[in-house]
Amino acid sequence: MILLDTHVLAWLASDPGKLSRPAASAIRRAYRVEGVAISAMSLWELGWLVTHGRVQMPGTPESILEKASSRTAVLPVSSKIAALANQFPMDFPSDPCDRLIGATALAEGMTLITKDERIRACKLLRTVW
Repeated sequence: MILLDTHVLAWLASDPGKLSRPAASAIRRAYRVEGVAISAMSLWELGWLVTHGRVQMPGTPESILEKASSRTAVLPVSSKIAALANQFPMDFPSDPCDRLIGATALAEGMTLITKDERIRACKLLRTVW
């Protein structure tokens, strides 16, 4: 199973051409074989982005989030994930969403699909872009 960063989830739904070839290939393979997951934090973040006009997608925020969650496994923020989110190195992004998504990938042993270079630079995570 792979984990999608929030921007990857949004692009997958609204503009798949923004995905790199390796990312798109990994996502297609995961949908066929092992599955695709998102952090519950990504649902909140996507809802915020849509509500505040930062991401344009057809439908209401509720319908967009329902569709996103119906195509993926939604992983909760566990106590282990919350603790790991606070243990990344100082050069890891300080944004709580990035930290919780990264910690989810780490806790679950998943590859994270992300364009974020600062997340990809973290040696603790397996990433694809």
